[in-house]
Formats: sequence, structure tokens, C-alpha cells
Amino acid sequence: MSSQTAKVTKTGLPTPMPAYFPMEGSPLYADREFYKRVHESSKKLVWKEIVPIRSGKAWKVPKGHVCRITTPEGPQVGDLNIFNYHNPRERFWAARTRQLHSAHVSTYDRLWSNLPYLRPMATITGDSIDYGLDDQGGRCHDLLGTRCDPYVDKLLSGQDNDFHCHSNLTRAILPYGLTEFDVHDVLNVFQLTGLNENDQYFMETCPAKAGDYFEFFAEIDLLCALSTCPGGDLSTWGWGEGDEASGSKSSEDDMVKCCRPLGIELYEIDKADVLQQWSEPGFINYKGNHGLQFPVFNKQNRQW
Repeated sequence: MSSQTAKVTKTGLPTPMPAYFPMEGSPLYADREFYKRVHESSKKLVWKEIVPIRSGKAWKVPKGHVCRITTPEGPQVGDLNIFNYHNPRERFWAARTRQLHSAHVSTYDRLWSNLPYLRPMATITGDSIDYGLDDQGGRCHDLLGTRCDPYVDKLLSGQDNDFHCHSNLTRAILPYGLTEFDVHDVLNVFQLTGLNENDQYFMETCPAKAGDYFEFFAEIDLLCALSTCPGGDLSTWGWGEGDEASGSKSSEDDMVKCCRPLGIELYEIDKADVLQQWSEPGFINYKGNHGLQFPVFNKQNRQW
């Protein structure tokens, strides 16, 4: 463990040591000098798209490219899924990323894949918001929650409602041979969230402004899928049980008014020398058998 002195909280007690401490040279953490060069290097825009409100889009990001998600018209939350383009069983693992880095991610954090692969799929290289921590305990680019979906809405309201990120992502990935079963826990880009004093999840209004961006470097060939959340900037949202009683239930028209499109930009790095020292990360080379015991075949008497 690091010998670095633990910080002290407002209560006078030391901050608990994180389970995965960012030690210099750890394979968990990005080479900041390299990814700073990636961010600052000259790039060529090779593709861009505007994702309309309440919809979804899937696209390929080749390894060694930089992808930027933007808010061209102002605050808007986006739900992001990431797959290995060649093997969609390898996909973004929000829970492990949350453990290895933090519950809200930003520049130099890495987005990790699920088991049995466990490697960085992407590394965040730019974040124009740089929100930090607000007085309510809220932070931006959320890994605490997941996508809104029609099933929990039906559970709470008793009504069918197709306007959810789960549905947007489902439609977006269908052309790539994937289905609803492939949609997984998301990175909520531009979403401001936290835990209240009762350890309950809360959402605040998105702090993004027109022209803000969140960008990442593709460590492998990626298939990305993005939903422009039907909750818009979350200043007025109407999901949840008991909203009418609390006075927070909003009409569908109110929610639509706070929805805006998101932009996607794909960049190729101009200077090849920037990537000379970079290589695609490999899988974790675990050769164990999970404790299973297999019989040994005896060649002499041809018996197990």
C-alpha cells in the first residue's frame, strides 16, 4: 500500500483508504503524459453525427481514434453503452470501473470491460465540464445509476411508456445484430448525481452548456451506442413512485421541452508518432480453473 497520508474529513476522522489505491505505475491507471499528448495532438475529423432528442445511435470507433460527445444546443444527458466491435460479449463494466476509479469519471479514468476479459476499452482524454463536487454531494458523468427503462416505469405507474434510454439503445444496436439482451449498465454522460444522507440515489439538473464535450480514446475497436435521454437535462422529469403526491410529477410535454440533441465526433490522430509507444491492451492472462478439479486420463491403461 502507499505510504501517502490519508486525508481528514470534516468530522476529524481520516478518509478511509480506497479499495484500489492509485499507486504510481499501477496497470489500473493511465499514463497521464501520453493521454495528455493524445488530447492536445492535431486531429482530423473523419465523421460526425447529430443524435436527435429521445433517440439512439450506434457507431464504430476504430482503435487509436478519439471520440467526442458534445452538447451542441445545451444541457442534455446521454446514456452510453460500449462493446468490443468484434466480440460484443466483451462490453463495458460499469460496476468494476466504479470500483477501480470512482462513481463519477473524468479525464484519465479508464472504462473497463467485463470478465473474463478485464481490460481498458477506452481512456477519457477530455472533459470540458470539470464539475467537481457541489454542496448537495453531486458529481458529473455518473456510474452510480443506470439507464431509465420501460419495465420499472410500468412497475411504478402501471402504464406502458416507450420513451426510455433502454429502448433507445435497443433500437440503436439492432442493425449490428444485437438485441435488448445486449444492452448493459451505462455511463451516464453529462448526468449529475449523488447519494443523499440516507444513501439514496438522486439526480440534479445537467450542468453542461452549449459546446461542452466529453471525449475518450479507443483502446480497442469499439461499438458505441448513445441514447439522448428522454428526460433531457433532468430539470423536469417524471419517473418514480409517488411523484404526484410530492408535486414533482411532470407532464410528457414538460419533459420534451428540456430535451436537446447530442453530437458525436470521431477523430483520427494526424501524427503517427503520438501512438508509437501505444499498443492495444491484452486480456488478463488468468490460467486457473476456478477451483474445479478435472480427472486425469491415464494413457497407459486408457482410463480416467
